[in-house]
Amino acid sequence: MKHPVVEAVERGDLDALVRLVDGLAVARDWPAIVDLRDRCRHALERGLQLWPAAEYAEYRLALDAPPAFAGPVVTETAGRFALGPLWEVAASTHTWSELGPHLPSGPTRALVAHERVMRGEDLRGDAAIDRSVLEIPLRLEAWEPSYPVATFRSSQAEFPPPAPVDLRPSHPEAGVAVDDADGVEALVSLALPWAEQSNGSVAAVAVRGDGGAAMAALAGGPVAAAEISGSEAMAWMAWTAASGGAYGRRRGAPLGRFAAWWALAMLGDLDWPAPSAELAAACDRLVWHRWEPVGASHGWSASLAVADPQQDLAWALYAVDDAREET
Repeated sequence: MKHPVVEAVERGDLDALVRLVDGLAVARDWPAIVDLRDRCRHALERGLQLWPAAEYAEYRLALDAPPAFAGPVVTETAGRFALGPLWEVAASTHTWSELGPHLPSGPTRALVAHERVMRGEDLRGDAAIDRSVLEIPLRLEAWEPSYPVATFRSSQAEFPPPAPVDLRPSHPEAGVAVDDADGVEALVSLALPWAEQSNGSVAAVAVRGDGGAAMAALAGGPVAAAEISGSEAMAWMAWTAASGGAYGRRRGAPLGRFAAWWALAMLGDLDWPAPSAELAAACDRLVWHRWEPVGASHGWSASLAVADPQQDLAWALYAVDDAREET
């Protein structure tokens, strides 16, 4: 009798291969999952499209296997169609001291480290982590929030947003648009995959005036808004930039944190890389709001407004996305 994996590969039976991965994971037979992955990859040479089973095998290795098996699958090319980047998946269930020695060299190794930082580790003392991959500290700064992080499971993942904000109706007047390409670009980049890869809409504007003037310039009518703290705004920006929206590829929490730092530096008129103390001061000086056009209803919403009273400048980001209805 043929081995079940060999038989499933020869039949090109994706469903059977996925079930086999699940069973082997329950049995904690990690070498067998590696063998299944390799057989599915080699089957491509015979025209069998078994790469989904191979990717699922690598996802389960990254998620559930001991570090010696999880680390080697964390590469730049792996996990293209997984529920999240494999470096984020592996870092969600393994500490840095466990996983670090088993990771291949390259940018993904640093991304694992930054994911562990977002889960509370302080890795400033590890000189082997490449600081050039993300020019942000290898610890959470005192002025930063506790960022939302992903939870991965065998067949699903959760990407919780920051705490909801109670928005109240308002009727601000639109401000006069001004040219601030850096600030507008930094805000748009937070949610660009929502528009380019998913079903969303993204826009930003800079105006003279306060946050309300910026919101009105984008909304073209009444808005619902509430002032939030700079720490809350950082959490919203990082969550937005980590996500791909309803259908786009997830970028991962560390890249979201980096995008939030970058946006703060641009809005605060700071050179990059900006010192943490200067960013903290800018975050505290700026006035932040969560907002939506009145009556809006979206599956993903991360619209923000920010004002710099010292310069009489304000910016607004409109970022929404929806899952398409099943037919």
